[in-house]
Amino acid sequence: MKQTNDDIRLLLFMGIAVMLSLFASILLIFIFFQRKKYQYQQKIQKLHQTQQNQLIEAAVRSEETERHRIAEELHDEVGAILSASKLHLQGVKINVIDKNNEPRYEKGQELLDMAIKQVRGISHNLHSSILKEFGLNEAIRHFAEKIANNDLIYITTDLDDSYTAQANENDISIYRMVQELMNNILKHAKPQKIHITSVYNPDALNLSIFHNGQGLSHAQYEELKFDKRGLGLKAIQTRIILLKGEVSFNYKPEGYYININIPRAITI
Repeated sequence: MKQTNDDIRLLLFMGIAVMLSLFASILLIFIFFQRKKYQYQQKIQKLHQTQQNQLIEAAVRSEETERHRIAEELHDEVGAILSASKLHLQGVKINVIDKNNEPRYEKGQELLDMAIKQVRGISHNLHSSILKEFGLNEAIRHFAEKIANNDLIYITTDLDDSYTAQANENDISIYRMVQELMNNILKHAKPQKIHITSVYNPDALNLSIFHNGQGLSHAQYEELKFDKRGLGLKAIQTRIILLKGEVSFNYKPEGYYININIPRAITI
């Protein structure tokens, strides 16, 4: 009888052992398939992110190509037509013109000069020749000097000249962001002072734009960048994603700061 009880007990233990082994096997198989599923999802997510970045990069390149095309047409065709019109107008003898029309003649000359200057300015803004020849810092300085008006707005720069990026397309994206932010500041903030600074360190390029006008909080930026009317902010966000960088909008007692951080691994 004792032997029978021992046999039953042994069988029970063996049964429990088999069930535990089976349970452990099922658990291991479940964990294995869950890990495989997670790895697959990670690969899909990474592939999706890569495709998204490629689409963004293609869109940015297409935009830059179109900018250059328009710049060349403005400079070569429209600029040439305006310059030729000015030559023809200058060929008109002023003493033949009725004295009453003399102010109109002078106004026409003034408007033509203004149009030629504007076309050249737009062409230079659209084309990144200064950026390609002299680098990001010089392009930003040139842009700041061109739009500054000491009677209305005072613009200064303090840029880190140790920055020497090799990826020209990334520099173009950074420069376009600065242009767009400056245009938004001039259009909406109405500041009296703007100061652009940069610091280049082993980890990243940090750009900061300070102004003392009416600025945005970061929460407002996050809201507006999805607004259909905020095309400029959308363009900034697109370039930030492409560069794997960050942009933040902050307020301090002295004014508003827009900070752009671009990882160095992206810029070199």
